[in-house]
Amino acid sequence: MSKEVPPNTPQFYTLQETPSLNEQLKKAAALKAEIESCRPLAGNLWETIQEKLRLEWTYNSNAIEGNTLTESETFFFLREGITAEGKPFKDFMETKNHHDAISFLLEVTQGKRPISESLLKEINALLMRGIDHTTTGQYKKHPNFTLQADLRTVHRYVEPLQVPGEMEQLCEWINQNIESQHPVITSAIAHYNFVRIHPFDDGNGRGARILMNLILMKKAFPPAIIRNTDRRIYIETLNTADQGNLTPFVEFVTESLLETQTIMVDELKKSN
Repeated sequence: MSKEVPPNTPQFYTLQETPSLNEQLKKAAALKAEIESCRPLAGNLWETIQEKLRLEWTYNSNAIEGNTLTESETFFFLREGITAEGKPFKDFMETKNHHDAISFLLEVTQGKRPISESLLKEINALLMRGIDHTTTGQYKKHPNFTLQADLRTVHRYVEPLQVPGEMEQLCEWINQNIESQHPVITSAIAHYNFVRIHPFDDGNGRGARILMNLILMKKAFPPAIIRNTDRRIYIETLNTADQGNLTPFVEFVTESLLETQTIMVDELKKSN
């Protein structure tokens, strides 16, 4: 079956860079160099820091989507297998699946596997394993919608018939730009377009954040952990991107990356 080619949508991939964004990107590059200068580390400190980031990433990404586990409950479940009484089984499955998906990303980056539609479908299948009543790892067959913050406007995502073409275009754009522009910019724009398309029945938000961080990890950056406490700003900047202005969202993602990098630097300094 041939894919329906989407109309040219440059407004969803075109960024107007600003002095503030360029300053953020310089800080990210400086922190990346500072982190790399600390390696190799004695003992298992690097692995411990990486696991801390995976736990925080899993907790925050799931919490943004309504998962009720607290950060400590997430930690004890993943580290000790201890479940919290009264919490839905689905929340524990989401937590395990997301943590497993991050481990899968490490395999992908080490194997230098390119970003493709099949890879993104595998990630969705991992995220939704055992918890989704719909067909996981396959593009949606029915339209999906969301109610906007004004409680009046209904946002419509890309129609199912257009999803294969849009996703093909997204993957091509990523692979064309991952080497030619700053990876933070590529990762943020890829995240936005994944959400704009909403290719699957469920797991799109978590999948978008995983795609974003896969791009960063491929270029030796740590994950940009978007925190549940910043959910309002996150949604507002995504809405602004829907109007054709991607800059606030890219700046927000960059700030999230800077926060992750600062945490890493602080932990590394404690060891000295």
